[in-house]
Amino acid sequence: MMIEIRPATEADLPQLLVLFGEFNPDDPPLSRATAEAVWARIAAQQGRTVLVAEGEGVVAGTADCVVMPNLTRGGRSVLFVENVVVAGAFRRQGVGRRLMDAAVRVGEEAGCYKVQLLAADDAYVHSFYAACGFEPLAQGFRRYVEASAR
Repeated sequence: MMIEIRPATEADLPQLLVLFGEFNPDDPPLSRATAEAVWARIAAQQGRTVLVAEGEGVVAGTADCVVMPNLTRGGRSVLFVENVVVAGAFRRQGVGRRLMDAAVRVGEEAGCYKVQLLAADDAYVHSFYAACGFEPLAQGFRRYVEASAR
């Protein structure tokens, strides 16, 4: 199967939403207007690249990459990777590995000194990232916040 890794475009948005629905099935779907508004903010953000893996004419996977400028490490940035998702029909075919290799290249091209991500507390997911060359070197913390009314 031929897989192409490329930056996402607005035309990919409907398929990305289907993919994210598979990733987080309990999330309520976004309205088209909300999704388009969020995409516009993402597309305008300097240092942000949403990668897609396209295979057989569909979005088979995605990884969201954000370059964060940094005042340490000689001013070298950090690349954060979020929302790594591979559609169920494309898993265990190298799509995730290709996405992660492309994410690392985004970091290298941006002059980043590291690529960082958080992973679900799942042995399979941990073994996947280890196979991609990532090491569990730190304890991650997160705190979810309630959305405020605007």
